[in-house]
Amino acid sequence: MSSVAVLTQESFAEHRSGLKDGDITEDEAYIPTYLEAFPPLPDKGTPGEKTGEPARAWSKIRPIKASVITQVFHVPLEERRYKDNSQFGEGEEAKVCLDIMQKTGAHIELSLAKDQGLSIMVTGKLDSVMKARKEIVARLQTQASATVLIPKEHHRFVIGKNGEKLQELELKTATKIAIPRSDDPNANIRISGTKDGIEKARHEIQLISAEQCKTTTISVEVKKSQHKYIVGPKGNTLQEILENTGVSVEMPPLDSSSETIILRGEPDKLGPALTQVYAKVISFSHVIAPAWLHRFIIGKKGQNISRITQQLPKVHIEFTDGEERISLEGPTEEVEQAQAQIQEIIKDLMARMDYAEINIDQRFHRHLIGKNGANINRIKEQYKVSVRIPQDSERCGLVRIEGDPQGVQLARKELMDMAQRMENERTKDLIIEQKFHRTIIGQKGEKIKEVRDKFPEVIIIFPDQQQKSDIVQLRGPKNEVEKCAKFLQKLIAELVESSFSISVPIHKQFHKNIIGKGGANIKKIREETNTKIDLPTENSNSEMIVITGKKSSCEAARDRILTIQKELANLKEAEVSIPAKLHNSLIGSKGSLVRSVMEECGGVHIHFPAEGSGLDKVTIRGPAEEVERARRQLLQLAEEKQVNNFSVELQAKPEYHKFLIGRGGANIRRVRDRTGARIIFPSPDEPEQEHITIMGKEEAVWLAQKELETLIKNLDDVIEDSMVVDPRYHRHFVCRRGQVLRELAEEYGGVAVSFPRTGTHNDNITLKGPRECVDAAKKRIQEIVRDLESQVNVEVLIPQRYHRAIMGPKGCRIQQITREHEVQIKFPDRDESEAASQENGDTDLIPRKCDIITVMGRAEKCELARAALLALVPVTIDVEVSFDLHRYIIGQKGAGIRKMMEEYEVNIWVPQPEQQSDIIKITGQVASVERAKQGLLERVKELQAEQEDRALRSYKVTLSVDPKYHPKIIGRKGAVISQIRKDYDVNVQFPDKGDEQQDVIVISGYERSANEARAAIEQLVAALQDMVSEDIRLDRRVHARIIGARGKAIRKLMEEFKVDIRFPQPGSEDPSKVTVTGLPENVDNAIDHLLNLEEEYVSLESTTMGTGGNDEDNKALAKGFVVRDAPWNAQGNKAPDMSSAEEFPTFGSGIAPKQTSAWGPKKC
Repeated sequence: MSSVAVLTQESFAEHRSGLKDGDITEDEAYIPTYLEAFPPLPDKGTPGEKTGEPARAWSKIRPIKASVITQVFHVPLEERRYKDNSQFGEGEEAKVCLDIMQKTGAHIELSLAKDQGLSIMVTGKLDSVMKARKEIVARLQTQASATVLIPKEHHRFVIGKNGEKLQELELKTATKIAIPRSDDPNANIRISGTKDGIEKARHEIQLISAEQCKTTTISVEVKKSQHKYIVGPKGNTLQEILENTGVSVEMPPLDSSSETIILRGEPDKLGPALTQVYAKVISFSHVIAPAWLHRFIIGKKGQNISRITQQLPKVHIEFTDGEERISLEGPTEEVEQAQAQIQEIIKDLMARMDYAEINIDQRFHRHLIGKNGANINRIKEQYKVSVRIPQDSERCGLVRIEGDPQGVQLARKELMDMAQRMENERTKDLIIEQKFHRTIIGQKGEKIKEVRDKFPEVIIIFPDQQQKSDIVQLRGPKNEVEKCAKFLQKLIAELVESSFSISVPIHKQFHKNIIGKGGANIKKIREETNTKIDLPTENSNSEMIVITGKKSSCEAARDRILTIQKELANLKEAEVSIPAKLHNSLIGSKGSLVRSVMEECGGVHIHFPAEGSGLDKVTIRGPAEEVERARRQLLQLAEEKQVNNFSVELQAKPEYHKFLIGRGGANIRRVRDRTGARIIFPSPDEPEQEHITIMGKEEAVWLAQKELETLIKNLDDVIEDSMVVDPRYHRHFVCRRGQVLRELAEEYGGVAVSFPRTGTHNDNITLKGPRECVDAAKKRIQEIVRDLESQVNVEVLIPQRYHRAIMGPKGCRIQQITREHEVQIKFPDRDESEAASQENGDTDLIPRKCDIITVMGRAEKCELARAALLALVPVTIDVEVSFDLHRYIIGQKGAGIRKMMEEYEVNIWVPQPEQQSDIIKITGQVASVERAKQGLLERVKELQAEQEDRALRSYKVTLSVDPKYHPKIIGRKGAVISQIRKDYDVNVQFPDKGDEQQDVIVISGYERSANEARAAIEQLVAALQDMVSEDIRLDRRVHARIIGARGKAIRKLMEEFKVDIRFPQPGSEDPSKVTVTGLPENVDNAIDHLLNLEEEYVSLESTTMGTGGNDEDNKALAKGFVVRDAPWNAQGNKAPDMSSAEEFPTFGSGIAPKQTSAWGPKKC
């Protein structure tokens, strides 16, 4: 079903959306008359005279009536319902009145007359008074009844519309009127009420019946569709006919199919009423016009249709989407006028408008539109046409172009060319792993932008990350797509090569040394090897460092990291030859077997060659003794694998594993030594934590399984035991949140150890768990107590100012000493008066309490820890460095000195500038201080070499050049002078505006480079001196077209002809003057080209003006608001002079008019 838009004066805005600024409009030059633009006010009429519409409007306003009224009526004694002789105002009558007042809101006053009749005064709003009166009559006055006979057909006039007439009559007469039903043959109307009310009601009913006897009716047939125009909005038309003629017009119900209209009234007035009814009947007509032309008929912002509907307001015009019919409805005469005007518009548009339709594959539509509509908007603006491209949902390839015939053909040709090019395009899919997509795109798309700039005609589309697709699509000209695909494949090959990864096992305690202070070491390795190095987190149990990059770079980085580890520890590396076919079985499921060997042999690292390499060499790295043990075990395992490879699994609770392994692997080693079988426990990340694997010869495996099952069975035998521990040692077990107790539970099968509460003086502790675990835990507790009994305190005197350096970052150095030597170290509280003591000249010869560090543990281990602490005490040395070099060593904002301190893990103190001292102090550990000293001296050598180089670069030459050539030497945005500076590695300084010598240019650099740069500038000046400048005049209308968007076209011209072209600035005295500068021959060629361009653009401009407008139209638009038939255009009149005090006098001035103004006589 097609949608219909009714173009009334209120709905023109609905037709604006499809019209752009470039669309064709009709009658844009229409000039209204003075009276149309400025309609006169109505003249002031004499009293009592009709003065036009405003007066009639005021006459219709009804006078405002009072909102409160008062009615008085009398009830005779014989009609009073309550005649009791009780005191007046206290009987039933008073109660009834109170009840009526509450119901109706009216105020009632009763009074008793001399004849005992009842006088009643009712006050209130009209509606309330009428209701109260009716209630009073019904309840305080005796009721009578009567009947009145009128013709049955008159009953409905007594009832009125919706019973309103009957209700009004009952209120007015204070009676109850009963009218028989329409199907009742009885015609008597029954009236109940007081005698006076009955008489009044009878009289009114008879008057209504008599009036109906005087009227006649006529029936006319009018089409049902026309009824709404006769009724009018809210029945206004029917009311208007009734007021004008006194004839009522009766319409059939809306749901009725009847087309009969009845007019009822006096015979002599039926004729005028019928004439008015027929005048309201609407005439229908239609105009045929191509559907594509409809919006041009409507005009820009509905302008054309608006003008017609303003002139003919009773005409409705409807346009139907997709149809050629334009429907008109309204009074016959006005419809004919509107039809003639629309046909005239259609005729004019058909003469100067055209359209074209082209079929373009729908998949190319979005490319025709361009990004944000760039392509299609350019075509619309350039050719002054409208282009309609169907929506994707329409599944249609028909593109429609409308507008000027020439513009339509040009736009059609360009769209066809674009579609042809796109049909010749090729689409290619590249398979690129999604993990490389982000790398190819780069941060903020920088890298892919470089690729797109290199291949601007190729569109590169990456899949959405959520799709997890590896397909990258290329689209564009065939050759360009192939080149781009090869480039991307080469880029991917480099990425694949640089994504090689190896893992290097490094002991956890050496990770911080590989990182270096502030990440200096790891950063240096990354930069020099161009690799990515990832270390495990501090709380991770992993010791693997992952290196990613090119294979050769990764191997170089690995060697450097291994070298650092080798320097820090007494590590040995050994190789053992094991057949490659046995490697997988030696590694075990998920590396379980080789991991058990590494854990058993003190954390050595075993590295197998890559699978499929065919190499037999297995590398073992770690402490010398453990490497030898691991080598023997590997050879033994390999031999066992070759002889027999039998294995079984048994289950044990995970908390029993550590007890089965024993401290330092003692328990499991005894089982293996007795049976010869290998026992493998699951790693923490394996899902099956209860499975223990036994491997070896079948007999050995059965023996080991039997022993382990016996141990596990004993562990399931839970007992409770107790032992005595001196209360002074209890705190050692429960401190640090029970760390020692947790370690006991983990090591001895989850045994629970309970200590008595503090303050109970009880020395008995309870142990609960498997029998063997409890016995082993008791032995271990006794060992700890013996260690505590033999514990000594050793004091180490180290000045407090060194304590922070000894602790290290986050106390890492102290933690390492306590772990290695199994001691506890306590630092004293900090003495805040330390700084003041140093300022007063105190020395470290006098020991202070805050300088004493306490070491607790076994005597021999405390001594070792003491030596380790003293080794951490920093030393200070002096290095002599020339004061002139200090600022270069410090670097910008201290960056240089900070880098050295982080790299060598020392503190470097440089004297203040006012001291003029050559001594730099280095503080830190002995080895670090020596390395920092060597690094500082190397830096001094570099700075001295740089000073010598600066002296050589300070050679200067001067050159005198006329200032008018300076801008040319500098070039656009400094391009020329920047190239000279780059080519000759010199600095070129031009004079400032305030300098006396404005022609002197200073060149500084190496002597040879400065002379060569001077020669280059002299050569450039010589070429400039041969140049000439010529002025030509070009029509200023074509300047913008010659310059082009953002100056692109003029830059291309200047590069092509090797000239400089200057256009006049806005507001210039000669806006057509253009200056061309360059070599004579180039200037002549450029001028000829510019003049040709001017001729071409001017002719094109005139052609465009001929089809779409001319200068006169443009001038007319610039005139402002114009009207026809203005008073000042009449014979003998002139336009008012706004500067004249006579025409526009100042308030209060007494200047008398000399002549009558065009505006008419002045009114006071």
